[in-house]
Amino acid sequence: MYALEPHLPTIWLFIIAFFLLYYAIADGSDLGIGILSLFAKDEEERTLMMASMESIWHDNETWLVLLGGMLFGAFPLFYGLVLSSLYIPILAMVFGLVFRGVAIEFRGMSTNKRFWSFAFGMGSLITAIFQGFALGALVGGLHIENGQFAGTVWSWFSPFSLLVSAGVVCGYSMLGANYLILKTEGPLQDKSYFHSLLASCLTLMVSVAVHGWSTLKQPHLLKKWSQIPESLYMGLFLLLAAFSFIMYFYSLHKRAEREPLLWNMGIIVSSFTALSIGLYPQMIPPLMDSAPVTVHAAAASPKTLMFMLVVTSIMLPIILTYTSYKYRVFKGKVTAGTHGGYADERYGQ
Repeated sequence: MYALEPHLPTIWLFIIAFFLLYYAIADGSDLGIGILSLFAKDEEERTLMMASMESIWHDNETWLVLLGGMLFGAFPLFYGLVLSSLYIPILAMVFGLVFRGVAIEFRGMSTNKRFWSFAFGMGSLITAIFQGFALGALVGGLHIENGQFAGTVWSWFSPFSLLVSAGVVCGYSMLGANYLILKTEGPLQDKSYFHSLLASCLTLMVSVAVHGWSTLKQPHLLKKWSQIPESLYMGLFLLLAAFSFIMYFYSLHKRAEREPLLWNMGIIVSSFTALSIGLYPQMIPPLMDSAPVTVHAAAASPKTLMFMLVVTSIMLPIILTYTSYKYRVFKGKVTAGTHGGYADERYGQ
């Protein structure tokens, strides 16, 4: 135990990074479906889109709750600073999630399905936009003095965070389109291939801009490119992201169904890892002359981290086993005649 104590903050950083990536990929898919539903041609098409995420959307949002609880327990200083500095985008994100969930449930019982369809799409879009603002504010840096947030109520809003927000919207749309490719067929699948190509091109352009701007904006990140082995690791994962993009476009060209989503996951993991290596050990990069908040400074006591690690090592395999089983049970295509699904029961089709 004593030999493990110095490494506990880093171990928990890896665990939280896993939960964050899982949430971004899983909930990003159904948020992307919600965004794309705003461009559906009619209510029948929206019904199929919502039917494709019937079995996953409740669970996906639960991962966000788990992520918040783990941050509170493992990195209380980081949790407190994030809430005090980003409460506007966080509250807007929560509103979007609530409004979106209400819309999904009410649409099936309402005679005015168009209104609730619009609410579902806008709730998804609002959630994605403000998640992007929060992420952009964190990567761009916060003004922290003496362990307290010293910025203004609008510190989260900047040209950089606006660019990151656009990237999150495009990235979620890309995930949503790829999930629809996997789960649907016919005209909706054809449209999803087009949406996937369009969203991926926009995501690629924004991602390159964000990585470049982050490097110029953060001296710590720029310095990492002159250090060995950090620069090698960052370069390797950026090459993996580039390779994943190439294979992704190839999978779209040959109209594969499963591969676009898998390569999309590879893009997200590789890009996130490269950026994380560059920022480590900072959890909140500095803004102006303020000091950064590092992993070890933000971590809870070793006893707390060890207790949480034991509990997580027991619960995480159970959660992953259940989730894997659920995906296996509900695999397959969703069609207008899917008995027992949203298209027949929840929406009266």
